[in-house]
Amino acid sequence: MAFFPVFLSVVFVVRNQSEYIERILSDAATGISSLVSDYELIIVDNASDDDSISVLKNLAGENGQPNLQVYALTKEVDADTASWVGLENALGDFVVVIDPLADDIDFLPEMLDKAVSGADVVFASNQQKTAQSFAYRVAYSIFDRLYKWFNGIHLGKEAPQYRVLSKRVVNFILQHSQPAMTYRHLPATGGFARVNLNYSATPKISQPKRLGESIDRGMRLLVSTTRAPMRLVTSLSLFGAVANLVYSIYVVAIAFLKTDVAPGWISLSLQQSGMFFLISLVLLVLGEYILHMTSLSNEGPLYHVGQEFTSARMTRREKLNIEEMASKPTHTPGSYPERVA
Repeated sequence: MAFFPVFLSVVFVVRNQSEYIERILSDAATGISSLVSDYELIIVDNASDDDSISVLKNLAGENGQPNLQVYALTKEVDADTASWVGLENALGDFVVVIDPLADDIDFLPEMLDKAVSGADVVFASNQQKTAQSFAYRVAYSIFDRLYKWFNGIHLGKEAPQYRVLSKRVVNFILQHSQPAMTYRHLPATGGFARVNLNYSATPKISQPKRLGESIDRGMRLLVSTTRAPMRLVTSLSLFGAVANLVYSIYVVAIAFLKTDVAPGWISLSLQQSGMFFLISLVLLVLGEYILHMTSLSNEGPLYHVGQEFTSARMTRREKLNIEEMASKPTHTPGSYPERVA
């Protein structure tokens, strides 16, 4: 088995998985400890309402799992935001984001080999997908086509959730005003050395996704990662204003050149075209103003960590050749240390 002399951070996003989390972390630690020289397991609990927090606290105890970093969110957020919680707190040279129930951690050595060889971003796509409803598949297909039209990448195939990022990529995303939102697409569009891999593994558990939440998340991705949708609105407004202006010129020309025009047609047409011309101009100005304000907006944090705790045992500390002094020598005022002849 390959061995990589790097510090690896592994991010798991979990929710209501108390019955699986201990086995997931144990299997991950067993495989990763022999794969890299040092590692940390970062678990982001996405506001679980079962006893996941109690299980994680026990695992982080004196006799539990080493190298754990646990972040428990106070409210449920989308998968990208939850993943970013782990990413921005990661210390490793490389960071891998894994869905423990959908992604195959056994494929990690192939991904890490590409990353150590020079790739800043390594994506892995599972050819076996979890079963979803017909409505979800249709909506997902439409979203992917729209996103590729606006941004030039197929988000599902070219930027899947399972990924390995170098620290350089994470630092680059941190420079953006909304890193939790740009995290999903920026590694694929930021110009970094990128590798896309495919593998086939049966997902451990089928996780049906809610169509309503997915549509809301997709719309936020579209409007926050590109100006194209709003630019389309302003372009249509400009087209409407120009079309109504041309129509007004046409009506005036008819008034001068034709004599058999229906009574009231000219005045009614000029009134309507002038009104729609003004409406189109108003929409154009409003659209440009919204675009400008969006670029300057500075929203509050997207998440809040309610609890944070780490393992009592950290293997990288045990490897350091440092001895802690129990206490420092002291002397009382007026006394002097003895001099040795």
